[in-house]
Amino acid sequence: MPKKTKQKEAVATVVNVVEEPDAEELELLQVDVGDMIKLKQILDETVASAILDCLQENYSWDNVKLGLMTLACVFAMVAQFAPISFPESRPLLGVCCCIYFMLSGVLQFITTFIDKDCILITKPREESKNADLQKYGVRVRSGLPRFSEFFTVILEYQGMPDSPTVEQTWSVGQFFDVEGMFDEVGLMNEIEKLYERLEAGDYESKGDGKKKME
Repeated sequence: MPKKTKQKEAVATVVNVVEEPDAEELELLQVDVGDMIKLKQILDETVASAILDCLQENYSWDNVKLGLMTLACVFAMVAQFAPISFPESRPLLGVCCCIYFMLSGVLQFITTFIDKDCILITKPREESKNADLQKYGVRVRSGLPRFSEFFTVILEYQGMPDSPTVEQTWSVGQFFDVEGMFDEVGLMNEIEKLYERLEAGDYESKGDGKKKME
C-alpha cells in the first residue's frame, strides 16, 4: 500500500509539472475595452508581432527620427547648461530655442503627414516568390476610428508608387470578450492569412469595399 501511494504521488507531480507550462502559454491578456488608446495599442503590437514572424523590421526611418530627437535634446542641454551667465547668454538661448522648436516641428510633421497610420515598415524579403516583395518592404497600416468597433489592417509596399494593397476589417468583438480577455492567437492567425494574400499577389481591386469579418 505505501508503494502504491508513493507511485500515485509521483504521477500527480509529473502531471503538475507538465500542465503548468501549458497553463502559462494559455494565459490571456485582459484589457479595459473602454480604453480605446490601450485597446489599439494592444492590437497594433499584436499585428506587428505577427508580421515580424515573416519579415524583418526596417529601422532606417526610426533612426532618422531618433537622430532628430537627439539633436533637439542636445540644443536644449546647451541652452540649459552653457557656462555663460544671463543676460549675456540671451543670443545663445534664442538660437537654441529656435532650433529646438524647429526640430520638434519637423518631427511633428513626419508623424502627422508621413507616418500617418503606419505602425511598421519592413525590409524586402529576397526569398519570396513575389517579385514586388523581393524589391520592396511592407508598410503596415492600421485604423480603429473613435467610437467604432471595427479594426482595419492594410498591407502595402513601402516606396512603391500607387502600391497595391491587401486589407481586412474585423470587429474587435471577435478578439475580445465582454470581460476584456484578448484572443492574441486568433488575431495573429488572421494577420498571417492577410500576409499570405499579399505574398500570393491577391490584392484588393480598385473600387472593392473593405472585407469585413464580424
